[in-house]
Amino acid sequence: MSEWWTYTLADFLLFSPRVYYRLIERHNAAVWPGHLAAVALGVVVLALLHRPTAWQGRAVSGVLALLWAWVGWTFVWARYGTINWTAGYLAWLFAIEAGLLLWIGVARGGVTFRAGRSRAGLGLFAVALALYPLLAPLLGRGVGQAEVFGVVPDPTAVGTVGLLVLADGKGRAALLAAPMAWCVLAGATLWAMGSAEAWLPALAIVVAMAVAWSHPPSLRSG
Repeated sequence: MSEWWTYTLADFLLFSPRVYYRLIERHNAAVWPGHLAAVALGVVVLALLHRPTAWQGRAVSGVLALLWAWVGWTFVWARYGTINWTAGYLAWLFAIEAGLLLWIGVARGGVTFRAGRSRAGLGLFAVALALYPLLAPLLGRGVGQAEVFGVVPDPTAVGTVGLLVLADGKGRAALLAAPMAWCVLAGATLWAMGSAEAWLPALAIVVAMAVAWSHPPSLRSG
């Protein structure tokens, strides 16, 4: 029997890169034109970041709750589960995040978002919304395998981290837990597959930690 320290992340993969990206392609075909609605909601959120009204935090939280529930159900539970037996557990991560966003952000109005709070956070959300869909065609996988915010998990989690970096209020730390956890899992999976975009979930983690270090009082208010 091989010694445990000889194993690499790739040895624990349950699927090949070809199978994974083909899964995304089939998912995109199945939910189209839902991408247009998801991108439109992302643009609405971007506009709301510059309107710090009394209802802004509830509106942004409500949009995120809807997208996390949608991605968790349509992709993680219904589709990812066909190639990864842990997907049933991972779907709960999305359900819990959607529930927390509804309770903390919508029902209690516990968070507000400020575009000027962090350029890094705003940039991270822009990356999730605008750059992620371009990666597949740029890397030669074709537009059918594009990853869109609010449609597949990785850009949804990365974008959510970016938004929560811009947030203030009670419960903010709790809201960060699920997207940060997904970024860790996604980064490890993409690294094991040798995917060029593995740095993006890692970037989200670095940005969140850097902002936490530079603005500790605000971040601990949640």
